[in-house]
Amino acid sequence: IFQDSRGHLWFGTNGDGVCRYDGNTLQYFAGSEGFGGAAVRGIVEDHAGNVWFGTSGGVTRYDGEAFVNFTVDDGLNHDDVWAILVDRDGDLWVGTYGGACRLEGERFVSFAIPPAAEPDLDRGVAGPNLVRSIMQDRAGQYWFATDGGVHVYDGKTLRRIGEADGLCDDSVNCILEDRSGNLWFATHYSGVCRFDGESYVNMSKQAGLPGTEVWDIHQDRAGNLWFPVENVGLFRFDGRTFKNFARPQGLSSLAIQCTLEDREGRLWAGGYLGLYRLDGESFVSVSKHGPW
Repeated sequence: IFQDSRGHLWFGTNGDGVCRYDGNTLQYFAGSEGFGGAAVRGIVEDHAGNVWFGTSGGVTRYDGEAFVNFTVDDGLNHDDVWAILVDRDGDLWVGTYGGACRLEGERFVSFAIPPAAEPDLDRGVAGPNLVRSIMQDRAGQYWFATDGGVHVYDGKTLRRIGEADGLCDDSVNCILEDRSGNLWFATHYSGVCRFDGESYVNMSKQAGLPGTEVWDIHQDRAGNLWFPVENVGLFRFDGRTFKNFARPQGLSSLAIQCTLEDREGRLWAGGYLGLYRLDGESFVSVSKHGPW
């Protein structure tokens, strides 16, 4: 889920391309409209106002009028894209099934990351070079989430951080830096891990939260952190306590994969069984007819 500078909301699907809500109309874009891939795993906007999509068929750029698609023929490591980032300098980074790369001009150039020694083949999609998330912290460092821990690039050197360094799980799905400078890691087998600059703490275990598999972390404007736990629902952490949103709070699906607070302060959650919007302290299901 992404909101662009025009205020338009974009919703990526897991097989039907992407749809855009402009405040009045919901419009779908797929292959017949020139869109590159069926599954959408990341959406960002560059400094020029172009919207970029990481898809199962490569990278797609939208300039407001037409779609342009980039594939391995344009330098991508692999057409199966899992992560996308526009950094503070306006450079576009992409994480694929075959590794990471950066756009230079109209071509992508590979950025070497050591492969995972033992990729977890029990996961739905796994591979030694798969990059699941890319994040740039306030110091300008780049963090790459893989199935073999995280790799940090400071502009000169690349170093790996894993379970031996205190990370609660080497299988990392998402990385976020909060407003206080803490780093949060959504992991596949050990819930959520926080790094305060000195030590790693398994927040899920410390709070006694059920479940392990976490795909996303989002911080809202009030400073709350939101993250889903597979088969358990969505959690909100206010810095002291965790609140769970599940079926009694309107989530018919307990397999949420992404959250976003829009500029109007509305929180959206998407995953298996579709889209939800927070209304007070409960969620409402949103179909193509709304309620918007």
